[in-house]
Amino acid sequence: MIKLKSAIASVAVAGAMAAVSTPTLARDTISIVGSSTVYPFATVVAERFGTKTDFPTPKLESTGSGGGFKLFCQGIGTQHPDITNASRRMKPSELELCASNGVSDVTEFRIGSDGIVIASTKEAENLNITLEQLFLALGKQVPSPQDPTKLVANPYEKWSEIDSSLPNKPIRVMGPPPTSGTRDSFNELALQGGCEDLPAVANMGEDEMESVCQSIREDGVFIEAGENDNLIVQKLIDDTTLYGVFGFSFLEENADRLQAATLNGVEPTNENIATDKYPVARSLFFYVKKAHVGVVPGIPEYVEEFTSMAAMGPNGYLKDVGLIVPTRDALMKLQDKAENMPNLTMDELK
Repeated sequence: MIKLKSAIASVAVAGAMAAVSTPTLARDTISIVGSSTVYPFATVVAERFGTKTDFPTPKLESTGSGGGFKLFCQGIGTQHPDITNASRRMKPSELELCASNGVSDVTEFRIGSDGIVIASTKEAENLNITLEQLFLALGKQVPSPQDPTKLVANPYEKWSEIDSSLPNKPIRVMGPPPTSGTRDSFNELALQGGCEDLPAVANMGEDEMESVCQSIREDGVFIEAGENDNLIVQKLIDDTTLYGVFGFSFLEENADRLQAATLNGVEPTNENIATDKYPVARSLFFYVKKAHVGVVPGIPEYVEEFTSMAAMGPNGYLKDVGLIVPTRDALMKLQDKAENMPNLTMDELK
């Protein structure tokens, strides 16, 4: 059960605060940064948490997954965030950055699933496309139309130049910037998924293949929209020639106005994403800085709320706002993790 603040807890927090070296004043509000995809879910939890308990509603900032990890890993102390959300898993290099700045104890929570969609207004011609065709549309270097074993700067201007079944209109796609976990996942799951079996990259080493397959063209065809996925939604509604890349939850929120492309013959649905049938499904996470537990009030209680049956159960309120919630067994493990806060290890990330 969520614990309310008490005089005893306040004394404990004050004592713990004295043990943490920080040039800033103590704060009593949880600071959360990170993924724009996780942001709507975390916001709902934060609002419920602020209403149900005596703790202040946590402050959330949408910085993108990569930006969130950088802020989270800068150090210990109340000038640094307590929690970061992510639409991809933390990289080993980011855990190393944390450790180098004294953030040695971090707990990871996988909170559910999401899919990345290629969406358009319902007034536009919808896409039925393979991952290979998507890479040919957006890759910086692609196989030459004359010699598929050689890479050239992307020559395609229209979708129909890639395949006559695709729309006969200019390739224009709006998506998130490199700091976004959605961009990282899109590059890895969609672009590399459509690239890695091509003859032109077959003999490359892992690093070279990744560099080629995950590089998006920079000639204006792919338009970076910043970290605000709602901006992409608004642009799509006003432009029938534009396609957008964002998380499935934003599609569900705008299902009356937007449609999603079929990728490799699979539509993005809750069931297809949860069972990994949809080819661009990914996991969502948040990470807790354990050194701030007992320093900034309410962190364990916030985690308890986020991992509760009320939030993430089969009939939980996060399912109502679009999160593809974990299975019952996975949720039980999450709740055990919330109680024990085990440290994330480098071996788990390899």
